[in-house]
Amino acid sequence: MFDYDWFHGHPFQQQQLEAKQRCATAHFPDLSPDELDNDPEVSHFLEELEIRKLIYLRDGFSYELKSIAEVASKSHLTFECEPVDEQYKVGSFVVAVPFEDIARVEVFAVHPSEKPEDLPAITGFRTKPEPQPGREAFAERRSPTGDDDRT
Repeated sequence: MFDYDWFHGHPFQQQQLEAKQRCATAHFPDLSPDELDNDPEVSHFLEELEIRKLIYLRDGFSYELKSIAEVASKSHLTFECEPVDEQYKVGSFVVAVPFEDIARVEVFAVHPSEKPEDLPAITGFRTKPEPQPGREAFAERRSPTGDDDRT
């Protein structure tokens, strides 16, 4: 289960740094860890890396975290999200998400020159979530006599 501390402060910074270091290691596979730390080309590469922080929710929505909102309540993760669609880039969207709704968090480090063309889809601005199986799906599995068809 996620909690506010995971997204705040040192642990979250460590995860972002880890993503950057692993990206640099993959980009410069012939360099040892000591050489990576002291190479000016690697330092320049690290400075140019972009970090994307993606949050996937149990209902199928996903958001790109732009920054954590400093609010008094820590019962939800409250953050400004990075809008994907042009029509949403005119303002600021602050989202509050209950921690138990978070299914997965990803930190993605990539150099601008190596960005994949097919980036993860961000669905936080869909008009409605995908339909979830509910009573209708349960009713379809029942036989006309009322017996449950499941085995």
